[in-house]
Amino acid sequence: MDKRLASLAEAVSRIPDGATVMIGGFGGSGAPIELIHALIDHGAKHLTVVNNNAGNGHVGLAALIEQGQVDKLICSFPRSADPVVFTEAYRAGKIELELVPQGTLAERIRAGGAGIPAFYTPTSFGTDLAKGKPVAEFDGRSYVQERWLKADFALIKAEAGDPHGNLTYRMAARNFNPIMATAAAVTIAQVTRVVELGGIDPEQVVTPGIFVDHVVEVATPAQEEALNRAEAVYP
Repeated sequence: MDKRLASLAEAVSRIPDGATVMIGGFGGSGAPIELIHALIDHGAKHLTVVNNNAGNGHVGLAALIEQGQVDKLICSFPRSADPVVFTEAYRAGKIELELVPQGTLAERIRAGGAGIPAFYTPTSFGTDLAKGKPVAEFDGRSYVQERWLKADFALIKAEAGDPHGNLTYRMAARNFNPIMATAAAVTIAQVTRVVELGGIDPEQVVTPGIFVDHVVEVATPAQEEALNRAEAVYP
């Protein structure tokens, strides 16, 4: 029942080539930078990555793309603050993009975690994003059918976790992380601090441990924005 792991390398060691990986974060907020760079070191390739955006600068998701490890990206905002890595890879035909409206992306992930294979939304009706998808009319309005999103692995970042995997988040880091934890076969959480059992008030638990497989402590997590501002290369 103790889900703690000793190292980031151990946490990502079973992610194989060709895996679908959800990566939490909203821009840099709540992005599991250390887990991503452990995945880079691990070397898994031909990944499909689900994320809100396409990475910034040369850190985190952008670095994973830059190393040529991502074949397909499913996201809402491929044009973020400094998307040079993704932009160059996409223009060169080295990466496939599936563009999904942000609310639809969140609901597809939530549906995957809830066991709902499809749902209908008015978003994207009449646009290129709806081409080839079933359409139905409800109460006089047209809706597009969207399918759930699930993943083999989710890499998420939390503020605190206990040995059973119960998690809390810090402020805006509570974005895609909680729903991604529910939609993956294996969820790996990096936490700023591991507390003893009972150290998190049950009323404050955001992600119950039943959705988390592994917990690894990263006491001083990096921030994507700070690293990019300093033009740092993550070790």
